[in-house]
Amino acid sequence: MEQTLVIIKPSGLERALTGQIISRFQSKGLIISGLKMMQLDEKILREHYAHLVDKPFFPSLLASMMASPVIVMALKGVDAVAVVRAMTGATNGRKAAPGTIRGDFSMSGQENIIHASDSPENAQIELNRFFRAGEIFDYKPANIGFVYSPDERNQ
Repeated sequence: MEQTLVIIKPSGLERALTGQIISRFQSKGLIISGLKMMQLDEKILREHYAHLVDKPFFPSLLASMMASPVIVMALKGVDAVAVVRAMTGATNGRKAAPGTIRGDFSMSGQENIIHASDSPENAQIELNRFFRAGEIFDYKPANIGFVYSPDERNQ
């Protein structure tokens, strides 16, 4: 099964949306294989957002992402990256479809509640950036047979 990274940003944490967001992923059938709270610093954010460092809005992005701790999650499931991206919605919350996390909870492009990996390759890089060895668990929940058919469980 594929894994992906999700970050509940300070805008989600400070607005007390963490439980609702996690619940959506679990209700969908995604498996939480890693979960922790951490305070991001400039070093990790410069690495994570290396493609944006030279943009004029980068200082504002840094301040936003360091405003409070964040929740980082490793989620696992068949096609997890695509599933999570679809659930997350467009980057700008005003343009995100209703029913998506950003569509339901965000009115901003920057204060947009959540980060989700954009490809399986980037997901692995990002998971390694935010989780140390032993912090991501490989297990199958007891209800797996009610989430996936037998041929899907081993993907």
